[in-house]
Amino acid sequence: MKAEEVLAQLKERFPGEPEYYQAVGEVLRTIEDEYNRHPEFEETNLVERLCIPDRIVQFRVTWTDDAGRVRTNMGYRIQHSNAIGPYKGGIRFHASVNPSILKFLAFEQTFKNSLTTLPMGGAKGGSDFSPRGKSKNEVMRFCQAFVTELWRNIGPDTDVPAGDIGVGGREVGFMFGMYKKLTREFTGTFTGKGRDFGGSLIRPEATGYGNVYFLQEMLKTRGEDVKGKSVLISGAGNVAQYTAEKVLQLGGKVLTMSDSDGYIYDPDGIDREKLDYIMELKNDYRGRIKEYADKYGCKYVAKARPWGEKADIALPCATQNEINGDEARTLVANGVIAVSEGANMPSTAEAVSVFQEARILYCPGKASNAGGVSVSGLEMSQNSERLSWSAEEVDHRLHEIMCNIHASCVKYGRQPDGYIDYVKGANIAGFMKVARAMMAQGIV
Repeated sequence: MKAEEVLAQLKERFPGEPEYYQAVGEVLRTIEDEYNRHPEFEETNLVERLCIPDRIVQFRVTWTDDAGRVRTNMGYRIQHSNAIGPYKGGIRFHASVNPSILKFLAFEQTFKNSLTTLPMGGAKGGSDFSPRGKSKNEVMRFCQAFVTELWRNIGPDTDVPAGDIGVGGREVGFMFGMYKKLTREFTGTFTGKGRDFGGSLIRPEATGYGNVYFLQEMLKTRGEDVKGKSVLISGAGNVAQYTAEKVLQLGGKVLTMSDSDGYIYDPDGIDREKLDYIMELKNDYRGRIKEYADKYGCKYVAKARPWGEKADIALPCATQNEINGDEARTLVANGVIAVSEGANMPSTAEAVSVFQEARILYCPGKASNAGGVSVSGLEMSQNSERLSWSAEEVDHRLHEIMCNIHASCVKYGRQPDGYIDYVKGANIAGFMKVARAMMAQGIV
């Protein structure tokens, strides 16, 4: 297998999907040598079967707004691989959603889920509908219409969706309610559910907490710790909030958070009281991060990202490709020693190269943000057993999973000079489990 040849064939076969090419290219280039050590993979054309989704479900979603106007959006579910378990991955509601973005996310999810060691395949779904600016009833009607089209393709042993950008506990609840009505069954088909109807403790915190647990493990390899470090965080949603919370608990200083309008820089640090304000602002009032700057009198930069500020650690928790090559060079020049991704593919290929050439600690999202889907897997287990574990037990299992993922990355990613290539390590570790399962199950 030659990675560039496979990628060229995919580009010709599936034109106009840049995010998908980016994700596939990164994985193929890093697994190429390992793949070629196994001639049986090439004999069964495993690489092509690995890159192309099992199926793509696409549908129109029709709903009615509060003014009585009929609206339409597109809905999708990309079921990429169920080689190691039921399809598992979030649903994203955002204007940017398209097949390319969802294919990249489903592809990444396949290896992320493999890294968790839990029996989950990879999938992703969503719609170009945005909850921003919509009333609660409009969001509810859209979620119900979305599930009315999707429900036949999901189930507890088939495909288990969760939340993602634009889809939090409220949206999951609306979708689960309609799924339950249509199927006349109460199963663990959705994760990220409310605590009162099958949700797991620590699930809201899981992606952010897991990101910082992974960061801790990376820092330990160089005798460093989160305590006393200054931290740049992008985003102000669920992942960013709980990343900030765990950083504070471990003695770090959070300097920035952001949303799509701009970012705040608070040189005094975003402490517990200020973080509570951000959580209330974003979760209850769906306000804008600028309101924080107005309240606390700190710096606000419109239409910008926080990567020009000086700090020890950067934790991108917003969206894909939010750190470009120039921003990566600025981070390195400003003394950043570690970048751990809370979002999915937030660094461009050029940015990743900059981080690795500078030999800083850098981990891709498929490893460092796997905490969310890990606890989703634990929620699936609790639902199957009709049990509810304590917060302490779930958090302990999450921490253990993130440590195990780190160990797998080190196993496959340690270079002759001692540098740990977490991209290569995560990709090979995730790939080998999926590949072995595909080989064992025959050509299907």
